[in-house]
Amino acid sequence: MSSTVATRYPEVWRKRTPRESAIQWAWMVAVAVAAVWSVSALDIEWAFFLDAHEQAADLIDRMWPPSWSYLPVILEPLVETIHIATLGTAVALVLSVPIAFLAARNTAANGFTWAVGRAILVGSRSVNTIIWGLLFVAIFGPGPLAGILAVAARSVGFLAKLVAEAIEEADRGPIEAIEATGASTLQVYLVGVLPQVMPVLIGTTVYRWDINVRESSVLGFVGAGGIGLYLYASINQFAWQQVLVVLSAILLIVIASEAVSAWIRGRIS
Repeated sequence: MSSTVATRYPEVWRKRTPRESAIQWAWMVAVAVAAVWSVSALDIEWAFFLDAHEQAADLIDRMWPPSWSYLPVILEPLVETIHIATLGTAVALVLSVPIAFLAARNTAANGFTWAVGRAILVGSRSVNTIIWGLLFVAIFGPGPLAGILAVAARSVGFLAKLVAEAIEEADRGPIEAIEATGASTLQVYLVGVLPQVMPVLIGTTVYRWDINVRESSVLGFVGAGGIGLYLYASINQFAWQQVLVVLSAILLIVIASEAVSAWIRGRIS
């Protein structure tokens, strides 16, 4: 009897069985091989790393002291950057709500409309904001309009995806009660579903606005307005003291947007 118990319950406890340990080691080896293969495929010139610290120190030395006289020049494009992020987020918010209802399984009219909604989510999120900026600059020309549309095109998939997931997790009780009164589909969505997902919608929108402030700061590199144009011009002119001023201004607005975002999300949680 004791030998049977000892066999079933060995004295040495092991977190994983031999098979699980073998699988774990196999995954680790596979990841290591993939990492080595990826690095070797990139053809990185490792010789540049030898004096990288010297180049960085030289660049910092050329940036200092910052040219604060350049600050009044960038104040207007700095404000424009915030406007691009805010208006782009607002456009994305308006578009994301109907798309979210289209992409949620429990509110989509049928499988086709659900597939269309999901395709919009994937298409929006798979293209970087800079690429969207290039496309809209080619269509509308350089300026803040292209930046606003680029931010909106990138943000709508992000917002709609999270809102669609919240819609799918909505409590069925209030929805069924409203349906029992004979309400239309639109009324069910507005009264039964939307109030349940409103905290997610607001919190996600504020969070996305915070992200968009950072992304809008480089849209000027492709001519889509904002402070990025001045940063790009300063880098091309090797005006590193001006570059430091622009980077400091961007850092300040990012910190401010992060503080505002955290405060708003704290109020609605």
